[in-house]
Amino acid sequence: MHRKDHGIDMTNTDEEFLPPPPPPFFLGNKDEVNPVVSARVTTHRLPVKNPNPSSVKVFTIASLQQYTNSFSEENCVGAGMLGSVYRAKLPDQKLLAVKKLDSTACRQQSDEEFLELVSNISEVRHANIVELVGYCAEHGQRLLVYEYFRNGTLHDALHTDDEIHQKLAWSVRIRVALGAARALEYLHEACQPPIVHHNFKCANLLLDEKLEVHVSDYCGLAPLITSPSLAGHLLTAYGSSAPEFDSGCYTHQSDVYSFGVVMLELLTGRKAYDRSRPGGEQYLVRWAVPKLHDIDALSRMVDPSLNGAYTMKSLSRLADILFPLAYIESQNSGHLYLKLSKNVLLQMTWSKLPASNETRKQFEKPMY
Repeated sequence: MHRKDHGIDMTNTDEEFLPPPPPPFFLGNKDEVNPVVSARVTTHRLPVKNPNPSSVKVFTIASLQQYTNSFSEENCVGAGMLGSVYRAKLPDQKLLAVKKLDSTACRQQSDEEFLELVSNISEVRHANIVELVGYCAEHGQRLLVYEYFRNGTLHDALHTDDEIHQKLAWSVRIRVALGAARALEYLHEACQPPIVHHNFKCANLLLDEKLEVHVSDYCGLAPLITSPSLAGHLLTAYGSSAPEFDSGCYTHQSDVYSFGVVMLELLTGRKAYDRSRPGGEQYLVRWAVPKLHDIDALSRMVDPSLNGAYTMKSLSRLADILFPLAYIESQNSGHLYLKLSKNVLLQMTWSKLPASNETRKQFEKPMY
């Protein structure tokens, strides 16, 4: 297939074809939270009057127009509710991604608040999270400049880019899952107050030249979501989001649920939701989870492109990680699940696998 540059998928497409939300996969008592989560990630803060946060670069509108060919359609690599993303080519040939924020998203935000937002985002630093390079605030326009990744999104790699798909060996997929787990753990635990991503899915996971994963989109941008209707529109990743988002409840464990869906996509090569499949197979979670207990059924649902290049032991370990998704009842159990997943995935990369059922024993009662 034709190779595409990456686009940061911030909303769903083809909304007229979207199905009704799926029935809940798991139920339980959850603490309802306001979808608008603070992006402050550290108690240390640069003064909001500082027009140039020390860790990022200030770009002019003129320079960004030059680098993006006046924000041409050819250089537009993504669009969503917060604005459009453009590929920018600097004089030294380096590529960057420029998020041109929509005026609606910034309408209720003062200049000082935007500079504080930039300062806060610049504090979000992790090897598996896309780094903010700079910003621009001129002539009423606000833009954020990020790293650019030529290999595009994990969604493209799994579903549309045959060249990259062929490189997604079993070991690479385990490494991608590990990087995603580390990024979520950082957002949920290292950042204070914790950051809930809200839109964790394969389309927001970018791959670098070594196929290492980098989480993008909404890492610190929650303050731009200023209205309930806008915040609700964010939570429309059919098949990827936890069922409880339909009732306005979205928590850390909802991010964890979405992480589990990403792992299922890595395992099966299928989309989280695919309306082209038969009714019983359209929602990946509902189709795949019942098969996790049956090693034969589990083997049959593995991505055929892997050609059996994995061990049954490693496949069983991945199923062990996916199984406890039905047991995540509290925020603490969500944090525990991420830690356990990270540890098991790390051991899998070393080919030192934990004892059978070790992961499952950490959870005592199901939520359904």
